[in-house]
Amino acid sequence: MNRKYEVSLLLIRFVLGISFLIHGVVKFQSGIGNIAGWFESIGLPGFAAYVVAIIEVAGGIALILGLGTRIVSSLFALIMIGAIVTAKWAGGFLGSPQMAGYELDLAFFVMALALAIAGSSLLALDGLLSAGKSKRAAA
Repeated sequence: MNRKYEVSLLLIRFVLGISFLIHGVVKFQSGIGNIAGWFESIGLPGFAAYVVAIIEVAGGIALILGLGTRIVSSLFALIMIGAIVTAKWAGGFLGSPQMAGYELDLAFFVMALALAIAGSSLLALDGLLSAGKSKRAAA
């Protein structure tokens, strides 16, 4: 794989992982019950807030480490589609003073989709684990 391509994927993986990790932590810090109430106010089940927050925290850590990159990125992409459709679409691309737009969610969606397609890159545990499996299979 081209070194520039690998470095680009690494940067995307780190930034996306850190961003989701922080978003998940903030959901817990600001009161996950409040987030669950907000989910219910827009027509989603309240328990979905817990699921999303856990995926964001655990998935963010996993993505930073490069562990389960394709699976985690696919989950992040689904979360972003859900956020755009249920909460952000009405605000438009840039939003308004009353409501955020979906531009950041769309950027996160595309970043997650790129990682779901391409997989891991440099400094990823995925690569180390698959190399270990290959060595054991050859032995």
